[in-house]
Amino acid sequence: MSDLRELYQEVIIDHSRRPCNFHEMPDANYHADGFNRLCGDKLTLYIKLKNNIITDISFKGSGCAISTASASLMTQHLKGKTTAEAEQIFNTFHQLLTSPTPNNDNKTLGKLTVLSGVREFPSRVKCATLAWHTLQAALHNEQKPVSTE
Repeated sequence: MSDLRELYQEVIIDHSRRPCNFHEMPDANYHADGFNRLCGDKLTLYIKLKNNIITDISFKGSGCAISTASASLMTQHLKGKTTAEAEQIFNTFHQLLTSPTPNNDNKTLGKLTVLSGVREFPSRVKCATLAWHTLQAALHNEQKPVSTE
């Protein structure tokens, strides 16, 4: 089990140091801002939707390792998904981090399960879910910045 935990930590560290899809997207048709007052994490999420499919997704901002890794993994995972699939993945991921008896749905979550250990640190769950709540705001075209507080 400790080998698996080490692997998970390595993936999180790698995504925080070299995040995927970390850039502005001027031609995005949806975007939202998110802020986590606890850690000072800030991000802007950019989404390009065509026929309800996420054809491109990126983010820009600054945050702790968990926040940045979560946003990086999320953007990788959601490219090519429909908005309905993104909603389902959000619900499954949120349940993974907040439920006392989570369902580690590897088929739905894939690499996102590396963040499952965050559940053991309740104050860090907000870091891991910031990008996801910002995703919800962007998909629902909400203009008010998202806060995890």
